[in-house]
Amino acid sequence: MMLSAPHAHEGVTIRHVMFKVNFALLPAALLGLVQFGMPAALLLLTCLGTAVVCEILCLRLNPQAPGDANDGSAILTALLLAMSLPPHAPLWLGMLGSLVAVVFGKHLYGGLGQNLFNPAMLARVVLLIAFPVEMTHWIQPADFLHGQFYIIEPDGLSGATTLGYFKESHQLHFDWMQHAAGFSKGSMGETSAILLLLGGLWLLQQKAFTWHAPVATLLGCLLPGSLHWLIAPATIATPLAQLTSGGLLLGAFFIVTDPVTIPSSPLGKLIFGAMAGLLIYVIRSFGNFPE
Repeated sequence: MMLSAPHAHEGVTIRHVMFKVNFALLPAALLGLVQFGMPAALLLLTCLGTAVVCEILCLRLNPQAPGDANDGSAILTALLLAMSLPPHAPLWLGMLGSLVAVVFGKHLYGGLGQNLFNPAMLARVVLLIAFPVEMTHWIQPADFLHGQFYIIEPDGLSGATTLGYFKESHQLHFDWMQHAAGFSKGSMGETSAILLLLGGLWLLQQKAFTWHAPVATLLGCLLPGSLHWLIAPATIATPLAQLTSGGLLLGAFFIVTDPVTIPSSPLGKLIFGAMAGLLIYVIRSFGNFPE
């Protein structure tokens, strides 16, 4: 039977795109595992295992749901969640977050492509509201340097992240090299600005997404943030600290660009990204949480 019109296919599949994004996140994740040690590795494996099992069970319960367990979407959800959690968070927290992400953030809406929100970030919000203490316990990344990688007990030098410390004390101890190389406190998705930036630029070169949303997100946060810093430098971190601290780069390249939850038109992507960046600036500057 002939279709009404000829169709051309670029050969790009959901699995192809998902594993590209997974691959782009891998260097930052591996550095995080090296820096934060065995507890971070166990947390990542827990998130991955729970997400894949939940994906398989949900697809069995609803065989008509789009997607399959091998398309890489569950792995990406788990990877994003694990990279946004405190690296030494309890394993049950990662398990619960992955369950919420896949079951309630994805399959409750009908499966792949039907979700209203990014599943990993929905799960992170739920965990932050329900378990604020566990979600705000940060460890200094020094396990590898001190030969402590194989110690499973989640011990380490704790303290606030750069943005958290500034919000509490209005004092900034910022070393951009530490933040760029992954030696600052924070999640695995915060501490390696260079690897996240390179991964995002590689995805851009691979045409996994267009430049509109990430550029608009960065400008939406940094333009008002820089203006704020010029007017009242004592009340906000420097522009370079704003860029390399926290989850701005992870959000701009790996979360805002989620093809399900982003607008399809270039103008829509610009507006969406700019509003996301502005929201990051507002929360950082005036909210109760650092970010």
